[in-house]
Amino acid sequence: MKARLPEEYRGGGQAAMMRQIQKMQEDMARVQEEVENSTFSASVGGGAVTAECNGRQELLGISISPEVVDPEDVEMLEDLVLAAVNEVLSKARDAMEQGMEGAKGGMNLPGMPGLM
Repeated sequence: MKARLPEEYRGGGQAAMMRQIQKMQEDMARVQEEVENSTFSASVGGGAVTAECNGRQELLGISISPEVVDPEDVEMLEDLVLAAVNEVLSKARDAMEQGMEGAKGGMNLPGMPGLM
């Protein structure tokens, strides 16, 4: 089965298609910059541990409530920290993926460099 291009891309519409691809790449670069400059946070254990990262998935900080610091149960604190870090990194990753999907505007061009 042959793929059919929309009417505006048939014949001399290649220039229009290239403009659309260029706009999509510009939108994706803008979204990437916006997400990278965003800050995300996640709390676990009812706010016992909070982690913060940027859109580049760099950890910016961790807050630990003093009441969860129990020298007899370090393992629980380690689990809370790990859960908070994983959650905040997941939020940053999801924001980037959603932003890129929006910028692509539904286009799927496999094999095109620079496109996801």
